[in-house]
Amino acid sequence: MTAADAGPILRVATRNSPLALWQTQHVIDLLQAEDPNLSVEVVSMATAADKSLETTISALGGKGAFSKEVQQLVQVDQADIAVHSAKDLQADTPEGLMVGAYPERGDARDLLVGSTLADLSPGAVVATGSNRRRVQLAELRPDLQFAELRGNMGTRLSRLGEFDAIVTAVAALERLDLQPDVAEALEPEVMLPQVGQGALAVECRSSDTDTLERLTAIDHQLTRSLVEAERDFLAELGGDCDLPAGAHARLLGDQLTVVGMLAGVVRADGSVPVHRASVHGLIDDHPGRSVAQQLKGRL
Repeated sequence: MTAADAGPILRVATRNSPLALWQTQHVIDLLQAEDPNLSVEVVSMATAADKSLETTISALGGKGAFSKEVQQLVQVDQADIAVHSAKDLQADTPEGLMVGAYPERGDARDLLVGSTLADLSPGAVVATGSNRRRVQLAELRPDLQFAELRGNMGTRLSRLGEFDAIVTAVAALERLDLQPDVAEALEPEVMLPQVGQGALAVECRSSDTDTLERLTAIDHQLTRSLVEAERDFLAELGGDCDLPAGAHARLLGDQLTVVGMLAGVVRADGSVPVHRASVHGLIDDHPGRSVAQQLKGRL
């Protein structure tokens, strides 16, 4: 085959963790199913957040800590698309970029690994790097203690023996085909997931019409509606909101139900109030924003 016969080459930016590479390959498989002649070059990197495992995500800037450097590769034309976990994206898409595709969403739930919630002994230590997970677990079980835990899935699972349980995302373990001996999926009614959890987001330059057309073929409309409703919630909270928050959208008939949670400031006794609200409405009514407005009014 001559160079002239070869198909187009798409440069795909991603983090270089095992999960990020699995997600990237999944997107590549979807794209090549649409165009078998498509050639791909993977541009992988370790972000500052990947390298600074002793630093909390909030100290690293919170939302966007895992995505900004990957996005920059697309912005400066070192890559054509970027594949992210949708939960890692900041509420506002950077200028010049757009989410061209949300492939079909996986399981959005959180997962308690090492024990069930009911079997955790009084004062048990649960490890997680997520303040959202901590405040919701503390509301359910005020006796629990918490430890910081970051790193890829292999690293987290290898440290399970140091704690009574750890918390991660169901989708992460499913994608890596990891099956812990003891685990309990936490329903959204028990623990509201992070915005976009379980979904992938594929960004491209908004001016790159050819790539955008390619991505449109793998866009899953229901997933887009749900994730965008959840991201509306985050955007309405405001980029300066560093309080733990989560949201989950479901389609019921032709309407969306969005449930959101927002933690308040720490009380004098050390407890944290957790506020919840839900709105049922048409997609165009932006129910995610309405939920955020209700919760902001309770702070």
